[in-house]
Amino acid sequence: MTRKVISIPADTPAMAIARLLSDRGISAVPVTDSWGMLLGIVSEADLIRRLATSDAPEPGFFRALFYDRDHAAARYAAVHGATAAEIMTRDVITVTEDVTVEHAAYLLESHNVRRLPVVQDGVLMGILSRADLLRALTSPAADTSDDSIRTAVAAEIARLPWADAPYVFFDVKEGIVTFYGFCHSAAVRRGLLAIAAGVPGVQRVEDRITDLQPARLA
Repeated sequence: MTRKVISIPADTPAMAIARLLSDRGISAVPVTDSWGMLLGIVSEADLIRRLATSDAPEPGFFRALFYDRDHAAARYAAVHGATAAEIMTRDVITVTEDVTVEHAAYLLESHNVRRLPVVQDGVLMGILSRADLLRALTSPAADTSDDSIRTAVAAEIARLPWADAPYVFFDVKEGIVTFYGFCHSAAVRRGLLAIAAGVPGVQRVEDRITDLQPARLA
């Protein structure tokens, strides 16, 4: 995660936040209290909504017929709030420092967010972004021996129910993973090759699996 995180108090003016994001080249800023407790987050999307709601509404009879005046007024007030407290997103998905990279990636994907504040007892400790996960993905593994690769491939195959292919086995030599055996599913076959290719230290993956034709009924 990124530990040196810029944060702002809840009474920061909205235009000051826009200038901060622009000047620092960042896409969001956490909102904290004087104790460092996370209150929410203001993103560039929150500020862009400010511009979007300033556009003139589309005319039309049917649009006017179903126009919800109270909802529109409430949304305008929320988006055009004067301070961080009024425009920030309060229901923020957070993680702790011991979250795994895999689970963090799952949260980013499933909630369609670009960053995860890292908190400890509510106190902001840092920010985990998609860029941080990419750096973790491309960082070299500590152990890339054949034994380590073999263990990692076997563990991933055991973890995934679809990868249970009893007639397929593999070997690792000098970083090259070779699959042997029989498999009737092209999708499973591709998946097994992808498992090996994704393990750090693997130099090449060789496919020597033979198609297993399903038995025909007499």
